[in-house]
Amino acid sequence: MPKQKTDDLIQLIRSLTRAEKRHFRLFVRRNQSSDEILFLQLFDVMDRHKDYDEALILRKLPAIKKSQLSNLKAHLYKQLLTSLRLLNKNYNEDIQIRESIDYARVLYNKGLYRQSLDILDKAKSRALKFKLSSLALEIVEFEKLIESQYITRSIEGRAEELTQESIDLNRVNDLSHRFSNLALQLYGLYIKVGYVRNEKDHFFVREFFQSHLPDVKFDDLDFWGKVYYCQSYVWLYHMTHDFRMSYRYSQKWVDLFDENPDMIPPNLPVYLKGMHNLLGSLFNAMYYERFIQVLAKLEQLPDLYPIRQEKNTEGLFYLFKFVHSIEKHYLEGTFTEGLALVPEIIGLIESEEYNWDHHRELIFYYRIACLYFGSGDNSKAIDYLNLIINQRNPDYREDIQAFARILNLIAHFELGNAQLVEYQIKSVYRFLAKTEDLQEVQREIFRFLRKTPRIRASELKNEFVRLKTKLVKLESDPFQRRPFLYLDIISWLESKIEDRNVQDVIRAKFLSKQKN
Repeated sequence: MPKQKTDDLIQLIRSLTRAEKRHFRLFVRRNQSSDEILFLQLFDVMDRHKDYDEALILRKLPAIKKSQLSNLKAHLYKQLLTSLRLLNKNYNEDIQIRESIDYARVLYNKGLYRQSLDILDKAKSRALKFKLSSLALEIVEFEKLIESQYITRSIEGRAEELTQESIDLNRVNDLSHRFSNLALQLYGLYIKVGYVRNEKDHFFVREFFQSHLPDVKFDDLDFWGKVYYCQSYVWLYHMTHDFRMSYRYSQKWVDLFDENPDMIPPNLPVYLKGMHNLLGSLFNAMYYERFIQVLAKLEQLPDLYPIRQEKNTEGLFYLFKFVHSIEKHYLEGTFTEGLALVPEIIGLIESEEYNWDHHRELIFYYRIACLYFGSGDNSKAIDYLNLIINQRNPDYREDIQAFARILNLIAHFELGNAQLVEYQIKSVYRFLAKTEDLQEVQREIFRFLRKTPRIRASELKNEFVRLKTKLVKLESDPFQRRPFLYLDIISWLESKIEDRNVQDVIRAKFLSKQKN
């Protein structure tokens, strides 16, 4: 078994809960004793030992020859998946429907056409109920195949009925796929570069969107077509900084599920993603009251739906809960209070309990660094920023890579590391120029940091005032707005001018807004 496959097997075994392990052992022993089953013995050894040690396995299990081990691991992997499929079928409607299709195939192969059609008809009803159009189309195509070989008295009417069903489902699936492709392509572009950086980027994204947008009205789409339609517009407006419109479509995305409550339990990951995007839009648009309402709704979901039933869904819930809990502290200016979240977040990242990808981890590191920076702990902020800057293959989220370097410079400036700042400015400038991420906001910050070693202490406050004046003007430019989404540089400058903590400045602004 190749090393990658062995690693996959180890990862799968480590992901199993106690209930899943117990079910697997019962599943394997249903027909024979465990003493006779080598792959179960292999499972027990691998489950007991944290690290994979082939020599240890061969020593513990003398009945297994080294030449057998590769095939045995492959068989174990397959049996684990079979066991998990049986255990999860009651919680996944699509697994049950596919099982019915498999039963219908078995009956068809035996020539029992009527029985096969009966099973398919029930499966099709369930597929249509839960808006699983692709599965419904697969069933219709199977029914057409059987009807062409099993003549009934109603074949003429049946043929017309199946033909029309096939035409309708093909159209529904085609439109859904086109919107889902558009949403995925936009998301991939966002993961790569983040928000649009200039007029050229804005034009490219809008042209790409318009050229791939299907010519169809929203009301003519089925449930999933509408969801993917909303996803596409959410990513378009999110990337182009139009957070009010992003809020509008992410709210419509969530409303689709709220209006079809039966669709929420079997599609919790998509519902959670909708709420995540809704909260992100509200945060960026600074709609605090609505943000708090939706965050409270998100936190209540485990009491309403089986969030913890599946590891994937549970992982997404905690991912989004932590992301937006941090954002709440950003909005309120309670950075020090927000640091209480850090140990649990880092614990989950290090445990790899939910298999969060490197992109998610990178976002958390940046958010945590901002919490420490806002609370005044610049040294800890630098520690987390270095986790981003020192990535070996920074091939995604160039925007986060860029702003991590800028915040790192500012944190070193706060610590009084003037020589280090002067040294790093050149390398950061080259990095931003290479990624074409050098905007006027960054240029102004660089100019300021470059000349600070030569500025007298008595003149420094005036330089802060001059920089703030320039940045306030730039903030109104839609294509210069992006840097302010990653770092509240204006509040930092005000803290230097007023000789206050940046946390206190942001908190005062928040309380003033609430009062007004």
